[in-house]
Amino acid sequence: MTNPNIAATRSATGAARAVWLMALAVALVLAQAITARALPQSFADLADDISPAVVNITTSTLVEQGTTPLPMVPEGSPFEDFFERFRDQMPEGDQQRRSTALGSGFVISEDGYVVTNNHVIKDADEIDIEFFSGEKLSAKVVGTDPKTDIALLKVEPKKPLPFVKFGDSDTARVGDWVLAMGNPLGQGFSLSAGIVSARNRALSGTYDDYIQTDAAINRGNSGGPLFNMEGDVVGVNTAILSPTGGSIGIGFSMASNVVKRVVDQLKQYGETRRGWLGVRIQDVTEDVAEAMGLEKVAGALITDVPEGPAAEAGMKAGDVILSFDGRDVKDTRSLVRQVGNTEVGKTVRVVVYRDGQTTTLKVTLGRREEAEGSIEVAQPGAPEAPQEKSMMGLTLKPLDDELRAQLELDANATGLVVIEVDEMSEAYEKGLRAGDIITEAGQQKIASISDLDTRIAEARDAGRKSLLLLVRRAGEPRFVALNIAK
Repeated sequence: MTNPNIAATRSATGAARAVWLMALAVALVLAQAITARALPQSFADLADDISPAVVNITTSTLVEQGTTPLPMVPEGSPFEDFFERFRDQMPEGDQQRRSTALGSGFVISEDGYVVTNNHVIKDADEIDIEFFSGEKLSAKVVGTDPKTDIALLKVEPKKPLPFVKFGDSDTARVGDWVLAMGNPLGQGFSLSAGIVSARNRALSGTYDDYIQTDAAINRGNSGGPLFNMEGDVVGVNTAILSPTGGSIGIGFSMASNVVKRVVDQLKQYGETRRGWLGVRIQDVTEDVAEAMGLEKVAGALITDVPEGPAAEAGMKAGDVILSFDGRDVKDTRSLVRQVGNTEVGKTVRVVVYRDGQTTTLKVTLGRREEAEGSIEVAQPGAPEAPQEKSMMGLTLKPLDDELRAQLELDANATGLVVIEVDEMSEAYEKGLRAGDIITEAGQQKIASISDLDTRIAEARDAGRKSLLLLVRRAGEPRFVALNIAK
């Protein structure tokens, strides 16, 4: 028979153990939650480590200043003599004055290479670098890249300088802590903290890859570094979005993986050397994919192939680039970046979709900087007799000598001119306007209304709801898919 006292003791012990285990479980859950959301107690240690490599930049530019015009006064006015004497005392001719600007930067090597924004030092004839220690040195420009707004400077230090290194910006995640450091509003060395708000932002540049952050960035922060919690540079603070001109928590830093590639080229060559494919492209939309029979909306649609590497490799307008150098092409932006980041002179494999099947071409890349002024290849063809017709919301007419003269086209230019567009039509919604020229339909050249009728019939016979048109405006080509369903 069990002693009642022992039983009661065991029961109390079991209950206490259960309560203890429950409390432990709750404590562990809370600890995990606190750890996941933990805020740094202080950024002071990290700031001490990185501050010596951050610099203030002051630039000076000599600008022309014209003579200030004097107000006109009526003849005989009591003010006439006053303004005449004032005019006689003013110096003659245009005057020169020095304009100064402030920015930020950071040291990337102990021998004195400094990274900043191109717009900070643009047109400057004097560049002064102030270090955290208070030392000041003059800098010279090694090279600039306006496309990414990056500049590389060089100072000649008497002793090795503290420097920071680039981190991998591709590992930065939305929600990660970041620190922005620089010279906001000329106030000297200043630190602000925030998080990565977004990734892969594009503003206006071809090679844009911005990290968006809510760390305070103001005028004067331009060119300064954006650090991760390891003290590595993951971005270069470049721009803010603000209706007031001050920080509202929307700042943009050019991703370090873009900057590092540019800096390496500037250091080696004094300029950038980007790969060049030699095509004009546009994104593949859902209606374009349907009209071409593509399985998914992806790739870059070639609208024109000027003389260059792509033409030599056999690429054609209407091809869709699906893969470049072993990597899938998501859209035009990704292709431009992939090509630009590839070594000049490298031979790469490019997979294109053409006539319902894929083809692999080998292309030896040129250099974009040397080819940006290239001229388009002329479109051959034979003119047809004038014939006007309305279809798909468009009034169309084949090119003739009179229309070629009006539109300032070559004598051998062919296609259908858009005479009028129904403002209630799909064509108007997609941007077609009078004066546009349709040179291809269904990825085949057209020169007459009958050519277009044939392409429409072929597309309908193939069960397609849309027809792909190549439209040119002021020489600029783009593809537009219009509905042809009966």
